[in-house]
Amino acid sequence: MTTATATAPTTVSAGAPRRGVIGKITDKLGGGAVQVIMVLLGLFWLVPTFGLLIVSLRSVQVNGSEGWWTIFTKPAELTFSSYKNLLSSGFSASFWNTILITVPTTVLVIGIAAMAAYAFAWMDFRGRDTGFLIVVGLLIVPIQIALIPVASFYGGVGIFGTIPGVVLFHVAFGLPFAIFLLRNFFIGIPSSLLEAARMDGASEWKIFASVVFPLGKPAIASLGIFQFLWVWNDMLIALVFANTDNQPMTKYLQSQMRQFGSNMDILSSGAFLSLIIPLVLFFAFQRYFVQGMMAGSVK
Repeated sequence: MTTATATAPTTVSAGAPRRGVIGKITDKLGGGAVQVIMVLLGLFWLVPTFGLLIVSLRSVQVNGSEGWWTIFTKPAELTFSSYKNLLSSGFSASFWNTILITVPTTVLVIGIAAMAAYAFAWMDFRGRDTGFLIVVGLLIVPIQIALIPVASFYGGVGIFGTIPGVVLFHVAFGLPFAIFLLRNFFIGIPSSLLEAARMDGASEWKIFASVVFPLGKPAIASLGIFQFLWVWNDMLIALVFANTDNQPMTKYLQSQMRQFGSNMDILSSGAFLSLIIPLVLFFAFQRYFVQGMMAGSVK
């Protein structure tokens, strides 16, 4: 009687992926040490912002003779005179001009891009792929080549030097990236959700407003932060298309530097005020921002 000997199949284990240098250092230091290092790095990153705040709260004479770090031994040098001078110098008008430019631009870019991204992701129409390729191609078009043609067009229609003209320019050049970003996020939404909504009789607009837009909040919040910061900190478009009456903060601070050179009280306090709004916005929406970045990293 012959007995057959069964040979067990050989299993080849792939093994765990090799740890990089950062991973090895993290394992040796431990979680607590890594957290301490990250906190110290964050505080180090905030040092220039804190220094700018201290400079804006001291007089020009003190800033010219001492470093800002001496405030720890001389706290009596703090004063709000720089902010009083700033608010009486016309900065308030430029601040509201920046709001009137940034907020409508951000809202329009998000609204138009979200609808266009939904159409490119889930609606079947003639020329969809070609249209999306054109949008992607517009990403590489530099802003500088459009300054003179758009300025001539604005002059012809009478909106050169106005806030609507600046807003329209920012919207036009912000849409390609916004559509590209949101379309790549929307296309990752499970199609079964959309099909279920269509079977219930929902229109495309209802599906977009009730299903796609709520699920896309992380990506939309990330886009909103990026767009807000780009427009808020812009100087090139403001220098070309905004006149003195409609100038935002960036152009106002640049003009102060050109006229006075060492007008540190106006420049430091104005720079800090222009910095604090984006910081507040980022910390207010950081949860959505992180979710959007993590979602985009796996799609």
